[in-house]
Amino acid sequence: MYVVHHQTAGSFLARAQSVLEQHEAANNLMIGIAVRLHESPDRIKTPPYLATVEDGDRLLAAALMTPPHRLILHAESDDPEPLRLLAHALVTDGWHVPGVLGSKVTSRAFAEIWSTVTGQPYRAGMNERVCELRRVIPPDPPISGALRVATEDDLPLISEWVWSLIQDAGLEGTVDGAREIAELRIADRDLFIWDDGGPVSTVTKTRHSTHGFVVSLVYTPPAHRNRGYASAAVAALSQQLLDAGWEFCSLFTDLANPTSNSIYQRIGYRPVADFDEYIFG
Repeated sequence: MYVVHHQTAGSFLARAQSVLEQHEAANNLMIGIAVRLHESPDRIKTPPYLATVEDGDRLLAAALMTPPHRLILHAESDDPEPLRLLAHALVTDGWHVPGVLGSKVTSRAFAEIWSTVTGQPYRAGMNERVCELRRVIPPDPPISGALRVATEDDLPLISEWVWSLIQDAGLEGTVDGAREIAELRIADRDLFIWDDGGPVSTVTKTRHSTHGFVVSLVYTPPAHRNRGYASAAVAALSQQLLDAGWEFCSLFTDLANPTSNSIYQRIGYRPVADFDEYIFG
């Protein structure tokens, strides 16, 4: 059993993608970030951590981290030894690990190992659920308005909305970072607005794997909530992606937010995996 450190996202994908895509929607985060690193290396500001734990031709675990974000982990079994090997490798190479995100068993096991190896305490972060959609159930009754691609004219408003979303979700970020996210998504034509006499909600397509695309950054400002705008926006974008030939859409939901979970389920999203986050230090 040994750790392989990958210098490029292409090398990491060549070793891990086929294994991860055996549960493609559940592993959308790790696959999607690696694909993005591979397709857009010019956007990498800080070198990522890309590693696999292997035993001969068997992949036992995979790890990906894009500083300053948390370590994303995948393990093929509940055996803690591959995770212990990863933890020691990270410490030996001097990586700062602010936390971990992975399946419930994997993330908890790594948090305990990390605490033992480093002496750092850990605490629970968000509990999230990955959901998958293969057929859209349109909102009934239909919601007034229509989905459109966001333009540069929308940048000031969307920057404010992204920052509000980051704050509402308790995520790490800055005002400048929120604007950068909005700029990139608008430039890539990946950010969409539900327009009902003006912008009332937003949604983004963000990462893809071989057969699926991820929907994210769903936000409706307080003045426009409880009117079905978010449901309509997510349903419309999901249908566009399916019509474009993608087999499924997936998204992460915060289990502490029952409203958003029920919204997604009503338009056809179904749970496929639960992920837990632990914060170190």
